[in-house]
Amino acid sequence: MTSRYIAIDWGSTNLRAWLYQEAECLESRQSEAGVTRLNGKSPQAVLAEITHGWRDAQTPVVMAGMVGSNVGWKVAPYLPVPACFSAIGEQLTAVGDNVWIIPGLCVSRDDNRNVMRGEETQLLGARELSPSSVYVMPGTHCKWVRADERQIHDFRTVMTGELHHLLLRHSLVGAGLPEQEVSSAAFTSGLERGLATPAILPQLFEVRAAHVLGHLPHELVSEFLSGLLIGAEVASMAERYSDHQVTIVAGKALSGRYQQALEAMGRKATVISGDTAFQTGIRSIVHAVAN
Repeated sequence: MTSRYIAIDWGSTNLRAWLYQEAECLESRQSEAGVTRLNGKSPQAVLAEITHGWRDAQTPVVMAGMVGSNVGWKVAPYLPVPACFSAIGEQLTAVGDNVWIIPGLCVSRDDNRNVMRGEETQLLGARELSPSSVYVMPGTHCKWVRADERQIHDFRTVMTGELHHLLLRHSLVGAGLPEQEVSSAAFTSGLERGLATPAILPQLFEVRAAHVLGHLPHELVSEFLSGLLIGAEVASMAERYSDHQVTIVAGKALSGRYQQALEAMGRKATVISGDTAFQTGIRSIVHAVAN
């Protein structure tokens, strides 16, 4: 491989690309042409558009995310966990000349069925930037990953972000609400409730009752619900990893919320940017292949 390469994070709804020269990012681009939004175009055509002017035949492209799923360009098989970090970069799926897709990870046991795509690349970077025994990766589907310096041992997925969206937009909990406002106080109130009582199914309808009866301002329901769900998630999952160091891998807004939740339980956590972790991880894969 050459020192010039392209890293791509290709998800369901969005596509992001970075042009690198060694460790220096020369340019970045983004598009809404996720694998479920190709609008009749082929993945090859979309790739050519997003990388126009960036590459010749010798410029490698390494891609991660849903592009390797059964709704993407080509299935990049899941690596079963436990898996060595090094194995991720050793089992790439080729989809063209100098174009590869990074595999996802899976767990398949009677007590845990799980898959991830994209987060495995963030994990590689997080391991380099902030070695830890537990990585919390907030998002639509939050991942809790147990690892050591050599292997990924296990992971779980909590649908906190998606549940928040569904409850607020498509259930009676959020019906008839005005535009929502940001409120750290409302979030903290919900967080305290979720941490104290993580079995939240009986509490979800109470969120609606609280604003109907005037105990929760209508414009703060989203923040209270976010706190309730994150609190319940952290209280439930932290029990599995009570004696482990934690690194949170996410953007600033979400990482701050999870850090607040963990600190409320007396747990300290290191925070690193999800984008930085992804780019660091994909660079490590390119360099490993080159060597």
